Amino acid sequence: MSVAATVLTALVGLIHVYIVVLEMALWDTPRGRATFGTTPQLAKQTTVLAANQGLYNGFLVAGIALALVGPQDHRYAFALFTLGCVVVAGVFGAATSNKRILVVQALPAALALVAQVLAH
Repeated sequence: MSVAATVLTALVGLIHVYIVVLEMALWDTPRGRATFGTTPQLAKQTTVLAANQGLYNGFLVAGIALALVGPQDHRYAFALFTLGCVVVAGVFGAATSNKRILVVQALPAALALVAQVLAH
């Protein structure tokens, strides 16, 4: 894995660690509400849903971790699969929720995916 592919893939992982924290621990705080544009009432009503979504984002973090430090023979496959999932999730989120997700989630993953393919 090239330095660029490693750095971009790690960046996607760090972005998702932050998303996990926001969704699982900070959802109903001022920071969480500002990030996701929710009211205190909506945040309170959707806390369990957000935590569930955060858990799924945690699985993406696990996939990225395996792409970076998992068994050498499988890192590329983990990277392609997980980064592909992030791109799809980002495109879907942008289409159904907020266009900003395309830049925050899908674009970094797409760049990391391209870097992975070019480095392989």
